[in-house]
Amino acid sequence: MNTPRDRPISPLENRSHSVQRQSSKSRRLRNLAADTLTVFWGDWLDLRVRIPQIAASGLVSPLIYILAFGLGLGSSLDKVSTPTAGDSYLEFILPGMVALSSMVISFGGTTFSICGERLFSKTFEEMLLYPIHPLALHLGKMLAGIVRGLMTASAVILLAVVFTGKVWSFLNPLFFLLVILNCAVFAGLGVIVGLNVKSLESVGLFNNFLIVPMSFLGGTFFDPTTLPTALKPIVFALPLTYTTMGLRAIAYKPLSEFPWYSIPILLASAIALSFLGARQFANQQD
Repeated sequence: MNTPRDRPISPLENRSHSVQRQSSKSRRLRNLAADTLTVFWGDWLDLRVRIPQIAASGLVSPLIYILAFGLGLGSSLDKVSTPTAGDSYLEFILPGMVALSSMVISFGGTTFSICGERLFSKTFEEMLLYPIHPLALHLGKMLAGIVRGLMTASAVILLAVVFTGKVWSFLNPLFFLLVILNCAVFAGLGVIVGLNVKSLESVGLFNNFLIVPMSFLGGTFFDPTTLPTALKPIVFALPLTYTTMGLRAIAYKPLSEFPWYSIPILLASAIALSFLGARQFANQQD
């Protein structure tokens, strides 16, 4: 006689258990999405009243680079060489300016936001008490950083359209997909840095030794494929390089020449940073 433990499971029961597991997984994903949006909404309430300020603050550096390098240096370079993408050196650097602005604001805005909550307003401890998954905390903060980066990137894109007159080159879905992935990578990095620094001076160190060098070495002002072989490993180790190359290809080259590998590289970087950030949130003590 079969005991309840020994009784074989019928196909109907097996199917019922499978449906329950799928339903439980779906419920967890819905809860994760809802918690992420809850964390993001807290930052959005602050962001929405400062949209012009955020968009304008990220325009300063790109505008200086456009005037100094694109119009100043570029007018001389156009007489002696032809850029590998675009009709002029100004057009060549404009996609890089979009990538640069989205990187700087996504990283800096996210880092300073978390630092302000941790070190000054002292409201960060309350967030750590939320009964939500640590991954949702990271994703919510990262989503706010993505929105910050898109605000500034959109302003630079409008400048690029004005300077070049090429609307579809900069206003197409694939272009915005790469910008969003770039924002996700550097907003995720900003979350991790914001959770670990002990003072605003430490943020300045990260900016000086990480963001500023990447601004000039990430292919913004040159074509990475033309570098000497010894320098390529350094440049291609930077996420910004893949964004800049991809945006430049989308804007000026046929789709067949688009570096499709840039999408999985940026996506994998964002996912890896998300798990690191979630682990940091889970172990954070302030």
